[in-house]
Amino acid sequence: MFDVIRIPAFKDNYIWLLRKGAAAVVVDPGDAAPVLEVLRRESLSLASILITHHHHDHQGGVAGLLEFSPSAEVFGPAQESITGATRPLRGGERIRPEPLGVDLQVIAVPGHTLGHLAYYGEGCLFCGDTLFAGGCGRVFEGTPRSMYESLARLAALPDDTLVYCAHEYTEANLRFALAVEPGNRALRRRADEVAVVRAKGMSTVPSTLAVEKATNPFLRCREPQIVDSVRARGSMESDPVAVFTALREWKNSF
Repeated sequence: MFDVIRIPAFKDNYIWLLRKGAAAVVVDPGDAAPVLEVLRRESLSLASILITHHHHDHQGGVAGLLEFSPSAEVFGPAQESITGATRPLRGGERIRPEPLGVDLQVIAVPGHTLGHLAYYGEGCLFCGDTLFAGGCGRVFEGTPRSMYESLARLAALPDDTLVYCAHEYTEANLRFALAVEPGNRALRRRADEVAVVRAKGMSTVPSTLAVEKATNPFLRCREPQIVDSVRARGSMESDPVAVFTALREWKNSF
């Protein structure tokens, strides 16, 4: 098993460092500086870099990290432009990045971007900007259907999966979720707990898939109250993809 270190970056990004012994794997290093600080402080060598998608806040630090560790492997989406990529992936592969010594499942999750990937192994899911705590990413390059199907693919993983998303958006996401599903008691409890955590300046990530399936409206598009909420805003269709589409459009302007 590996340890996971949270590295805050920019305003609300999280870079994830997976440590085993004296070596490390980094997920979505948008900025090299805070990663290098941890590597030097902990006397770690960087062996591999995992990229979920091409947006700058997820790969902007790769070049700087390769100056520090030129032999590091860079895994990322084959159909996107990834700095320094040496291991292009399309989803469906199993990779064994050094030094972890464990297999990671590569999952294609198009929607936010066309080539977006997620990495799953040892009960941990590194999902970039696809699934957030309490929400999901915007649909920039894919379609609502592709994003809905990607989220369903992630939701099919075990309930105890730890969800390591790439942003601290939870509090705002849950405000939207409460507007959509105000009668959800589990959601209200979670929103109260998150408010306390954030008031202390602490992180709300990771969550678990069980928590997400109980409280995240984008994973609950078949729930009657959610269907009723989007119908009240003028959506006449009730199939899950149509509900998801209406939810995502609502969240975009919430």
